[in-house]
Amino acid sequence: MSVLNRERYIMPTLVLSPQYDADSQALWRGAVELGWNVQRLASWRPTIEELSIKDPVLYIDGLFGPTIGEAFGKQLIEPPDDWLPKLDYKYRQRSVSLMPVREAKKALLPIFVKPPNNKSHKAECVKNGSHLTQYTEDDYLVLVADPVTWVTEYRCFAVDGKVVTTSIYLRKGELQRKNDFQATKEELAEATKFAQCVLDETVTPNPIVIDVGTIDRGNHEVWAVVELNAAWGSGIYGCDPKEVLKALERY
Repeated sequence: MSVLNRERYIMPTLVLSPQYDADSQALWRGAVELGWNVQRLASWRPTIEELSIKDPVLYIDGLFGPTIGEAFGKQLIEPPDDWLPKLDYKYRQRSVSLMPVREAKKALLPIFVKPPNNKSHKAECVKNGSHLTQYTEDDYLVLVADPVTWVTEYRCFAVDGKVVTTSIYLRKGELQRKNDFQATKEELAEATKFAQCVLDETVTPNPIVIDVGTIDRGNHEVWAVVELNAAWGSGIYGCDPKEVLKALERY
């Protein structure tokens, strides 16, 4: 790049939420390596000076993402609530329905329940619907699924419908941070291949995070989609920070 072009090009600024964690620190280091600027918000209410940042790239964990994004003139899109229930069964490998809490409370058998996107309520597996006590609003929409045992779970960041980086994050229910999210090349290749097959046959927001994994079927395992997540606030685990930043830049 010529000196003149460098002068004309404004490097992006990675804008981070006030909360410090391993993911935001990894993205900070990746941004510096790319030559980007980095700004961590002083609070959950951006200042006028912060809102004047040119070419901001947002990574905002927590419930304030869409609100902060709007303040910066960015539309931080959430996955559709009904994407997983509408996904072909061959990619889900279990029953998943979207329904109001009042309907979920009628379940007589064990169910797995979580909000589609809102992380203010924890995901939980209950013996039956009468045990759903954390929800106070009966109209609140939740995803209700058959309980399954996940052997492995992987996070994939995708841009323009293509997986750009993949990381394992759970193995037999245990977060793999203490193992530095290590997985074999074969495991990562299989996870990426399956996630790509799903993306090739479905419509998703761009960019997007798709979580996939293997379900225990007793004498064998099957690949299935865990869920979709918004890229702007998803944990990166062992994914390549620079590839994640390129995904975030698309907002």
